Amino acid sequence: MTAAPVSRYPVPSLSEMPEDIRARIETVQEKSGFIPNVFLMLAYRPEEFRAFMAYHDTLMDKPGGLTKAEREMIVVAVSSYNQCQYCVIAHGAILRIRAKNPLIADQIAANFRKADLTPKQKAMLESALKITREANVVDEADSAALRDLGFSDDDIWDIAAIAAFFGMSNRMANLTALRPNGEFYAMGRG
Repeated sequence: MTAAPVSRYPVPSLSEMPEDIRARIETVQEKSGFIPNVFLMLAYRPEEFRAFMAYHDTLMDKPGGLTKAEREMIVVAVSSYNQCQYCVIAHGAILRIRAKNPLIADQIAANFRKADLTPKQKAMLESALKITREANVVDEADSAALRDLGFSDDDIWDIAAIAAFFGMSNRMANLTALRPNGEFYAMGRG
């Protein structure tokens, strides 16, 4: 069986990439043992690669009221809704590792309302999906309901920002026919 291309857009070779992008990719490869295909796809447009990664890192790696696992839950739920195969598989792997739970990503991708989550986490995902589906009707009552569950205004901002960012990411992954690396499928499963 022949492997599908990483993307329907050209993928530059590592030697053709700007030094800062190549260095970041090589660091990820050293740590994980492979190069996630999203890095290769984004390297097609170096300035956008840098901007994408800077915002991704700001949203996903900062301290705050949401845990790193909860941030990944948002990505998986939004990506499932948007039918983004790459992000469901790749971020599902990260979620399994961060949550130390081999089932959670599959549960969220299939139907987060029936997943083994707390009521607070389900409300977080409901909010992320509302931002994804119908941001035009989000109002103060939505934020008040999240505050009543213990989310801060910064947490609410993060829920919306992660949902919005990955909505964009999902659309670009779908446009480019971005394929998940085979390595992601087994990660964090036990």
